[in-house]
This record gives sequence, C-alpha cells and structure tokens, in this order.
Amino acid sequence: MRLVQVFVPQGDLELVLETADRTGVDYAVSEETSRGEFEAIVSIPVPPAAVEPLLAGLRDAGFDEDSYTVVTAAETIVSSRAEALAGRFSGTRISREELRARAADLAPAASTYFVLLVVSTAIATAGLLLDSAATIIGAMVVAPLMGPALAASVGVVVDDDELAARGVFLQVAGLVAAVATAALIGWLLRGTILLAPGFDITTVPQIRERITPDLLALFLALGSGVAGVVSLVRNVGSVLVGVAIAVALVPPAATVGLGVAWGHPTVVVTAGTLVLVNLLSINLTALIVLWLSGYRPHRGSKVEHVYGRLRSRVVVLVVAIAVLSVVLGGVTYGTYQTAAVEHDVKTELEAMSDDPAYGGLEFREERVEYELVDVYAGNRPQVTVLVERPPGQTEPSDFADDVRERLETAAGIQLEVAIELVDTRRSG
Repeated sequence: MRLVQVFVPQGDLELVLETADRTGVDYAVSEETSRGEFEAIVSIPVPPAAVEPLLAGLRDAGFDEDSYTVVTAAETIVSSRAEALAGRFSGTRISREELRARAADLAPAASTYFVLLVVSTAIATAGLLLDSAATIIGAMVVAPLMGPALAASVGVVVDDDELAARGVFLQVAGLVAAVATAALIGWLLRGTILLAPGFDITTVPQIRERITPDLLALFLALGSGVAGVVSLVRNVGSVLVGVAIAVALVPPAATVGLGVAWGHPTVVVTAGTLVLVNLLSINLTALIVLWLSGYRPHRGSKVEHVYGRLRSRVVVLVVAIAVLSVVLGGVTYGTYQTAAVEHDVKTELEAMSDDPAYGGLEFREERVEYELVDVYAGNRPQVTVLVERPPGQTEPSDFADDVRERLETAAGIQLEVAIELVDTRRSG
C-alpha cells in the first residue's frame, strides 16, 4: 500500500477532493495552520496500482505541479477497506513517478559511485588473478552498476533527458574507470613476488572464461536486464539483481585492464567485446521491458516523440549487438574447434593404446598447442605425444608418419606431431 499526501494550495481543495472521489479512493483532510501557502493536507491511502491514475487525475484537473505531492510506502494498513481498494486497482507495478524517483536514487552521486566502483574492480581484479570465483562474486555486491543501467532506460521512457544522460554517462565513465583501475593494479603487480615468475594471465581459468566468450554470454546480459527492470518496478530483490548485472560487466572490464597491463591485444579485444555486448544487451532489454510494462511520459503529446526516440535507440542497440555477436560467434566457433581437436586427439590416442598392431606401446597426450588465433590464422595444431615403450619393443620406421596420419584422420585437420619415445620398466 501507499500513502499519498497532497499539500493543497489555497483554493485547490475542492479540485483535489473531486479528483479523489472520481478515482474512487478514501481520503482524510487535515487543516494546515502554518500560515503558509497551503490550506490543507489530504492523506489518501491507495494500492500501488492506484497511485498513477490518481496523480494523472490531479494533473489533468489542473492541479499545480509546483506544490507537494508525497508518495510513501505504508508498511501496514489495518482496514478491511484496504482489501476492497486493492480489488478495484489490480496490478503489481509501481507508478511512473515512483519509477523515476527509484531510478534516480539507484544512480548515486558521482563521488560515491566511482569510489564503490574502483573498490569493486580492485577486489574483482584480485579475484581474477587468484582464480577465486568467491572473491569475484563478493566484489559484485559492492559494484553500483545496476542504478545507472536502469536510470538511462527509465529516463528515455519517461522523457527525462537529464536522468537518461546521467545514466549513460555513469555507465560509460564507470567502465572506463574499471578498465583503468584493473590496468593500474596489473601494472603494479607484474614482476612482483605476489605473482609467479612468467605468470601468464591467459592460463588463469577465471580470466580465460572472459577471453573465450561465446553466444551463451548473451543470456546472462539479457536476463540481467529483464530482472533489473522487474525488480525495479515491483521493488523486489534489487540487491541480488544488481550482483547479476555487475557480474556481466565488472569482471570482463577488469580482464580488459589486465590485458592492457600485460600487453595482450587478444585479451583486450575478446573481453572488451564481451563488456560491450553485455552493456548494450542490458540497456536493450531494460528499454523494451519498461515500454511493454506500460510506462509513458505523463504528457500525452510527448508519447509519439518518446516512442520514436526509443525505436531508434532499440534499432541502434540491436544492430550493434548483432555486429558484436559476430565476434562472439567467431570466438564460439574457434573455441569449439580447439576443444574438438584436443578431444579427437585424446580419443584416438586411447584407441591406439588398445590397438594390438602397436604391441605394448602406450600413447599419452603430452600437449596440444592450438589457440583461438591459430584457427583463423590457418596454423596447424601442434601435438606432442608421449609414447611409453616397454623394454625390447621396437617400432616401424614409418611409425611417426603413421601416428600423424591416424591423428589427422580422427581430427579432420592437418597436424604437426612430435613424438617422444620413453623406455619404461614397471615393477611387478
């Protein structure tokens, strides 16, 4: 339930009461004795779904918008009349005015926003370098990225240019700050005792996850955008949804910063693509869901104008996401190819170990060097095979070529195969 309190200017009391009667809500009038410009305060308890029609009725009746209308959440209302009111006003979404106010509150002051974002990025960067998923998720609780993402979309839908511009600015500037913070931390840590000599960021699983994104990453961003709007318009679970949005943005941005610090262009491009796709997808779904939820500018004359702006933004976002998805699709295909070659090689080596034609030879996969860049550069996978040879066992002169041909047939691609023969003795 909500409690709407209207500070009524001199001469407008009848207008307010008539609007309340037309809306079909109960009210109480308190006389104002402060000798100010208000003659009374009208208190109106209503369900959340009745706030917007009540405020729209006041506006249409010519009520002065320079006066005060305060909407507060009522924790408990003890009255059977409240149930009857709730039955007449169905719906679960909050009013346009509450939506705008909550979106503005979720986008904190710039100083607070950047301090929290830098702290969150620092923790997330440490989690990436330590390969600690728990640390990364903990950092996301601090990240304040949900507010700007939703504020930008709310500003567009309700025709608040200032709110929309502020949301866009905080998102872009925040991600730039996150990348710069991670790059600085990475630059300071390189070559120190905190990281092993020759530390390679591309071998860390948590980082590798962000530099080999695939099209499934879109589901996290799209789902986060939908969940963010639902939590905002229904006032549920905003903290947990904020974590989901932050997970989609901060760790990839921190990975971009580490790629800058280590001088890895591939890391910067792949993780950067993931950041942009997630950012655009969250904004796209937020815009669409807000509009489908029925939110419009309070001035009817502005609806067509706002719809045109929203349509153009949706088109731009869809095109940008489609272009970036080509990169994600390429990464998905390349990652699949590298994994498929490694799987086929391993499977064939196991079959060769069981093949009587090779006697007692045991084949082991030492390593397969085949990265994403090799797929598109046309480089052959380099496979190193360890062969355990029992004492007295010999292999044919064309043994290496035979092994290579079998592996190439299994993998369906030309390989460069190196074979390491090891004489083994096993105790009884």
